[in-house]
Amino acid sequence: MSVRICVIADIHHGAPSCTKRGDAALQLIEDFNRYVEEVQPDFVLDLGDRISDIDRDTDLRLEQEVKTAFDGLSAPIYHICGNHDRDHLDVSDNEAILNQSLEHQTLDVGGWRIALWRADSKIIRSSDYHGFVLREDDLLWLSRTVQNADRPLLIASHVPVSGHSQIGNYYFENNPTSSTYPMAERAREALAQTDVPIVFLSGHVHWNTITKVDGITHLTQQSLTESFTTKGEPAGAYGLIELDDTVRWQVFGKDPMDYSFTPRVERWTTRMPVFSQLPENRCLPKEPSK
Repeated sequence: MSVRICVIADIHHGAPSCTKRGDAALQLIEDFNRYVEEVQPDFVLDLGDRISDIDRDTDLRLEQEVKTAFDGLSAPIYHICGNHDRDHLDVSDNEAILNQSLEHQTLDVGGWRIALWRADSKIIRSSDYHGFVLREDDLLWLSRTVQNADRPLLIASHVPVSGHSQIGNYYFENNPTSSTYPMAERAREALAQTDVPIVFLSGHVHWNTITKVDGITHLTQQSLTESFTTKGEPAGAYGLIELDDTVRWQVFGKDPMDYSFTPRVERWTTRMPVFSQLPENRCLPKEPSK
């Protein structure tokens, strides 16, 4: 049985900020809601960054306004916290507003397992460090979930772990360390600990990307209100993922995407070390045996 999930990412409700058109967010959520009611998915997935943060009182109000905008949906909705949902608010604040737990969670739907990897998304800002911190307990949950998987796995996160290039990205070309976790390679190693197909879906970086690492397909979905790829107009991006023997990912709005693939278990050859650590004849053909 196929699984259908409507996806929304990086809503950034609030005043316009840099290239984020947060002033259009609530109207665009209404458009998304109408689409959801037409499609009737198994559930809706919000990948986080519901607001553009200002201060605690403002952020509480903005988060509540986003929650209220989704209240009419007939489909269940699952939320993940992004870094802007955490700048001035705790996870518990978000849980109280959204009326759901924001701990890690798995859902078995159709022939797939959906893993909501709600790793800590708070950005640390100090004199000697700026960026995310991947906590060991979050990494261990991911590793155990992958190891115990007995069916294809879709993992959803706010922050991507593929390590894909940020060249051309308005926010992250010059700030690549803030586009992912500092130990993302350990997360990728955790994903390789299974013999079931894995798809990894995230937001945060405000563009549609497809990256394949070690046979695992990583997708990032465009922000609802981003405008750096759409000439100043909000992208109005929302997605539909259909999971079966094949995966189809469609993104609608002004920055569309339509991509289908067959998920497989493919592990690539172990990577070569740093060239300077190799012997001089590292890649020369072997002499034929006599």
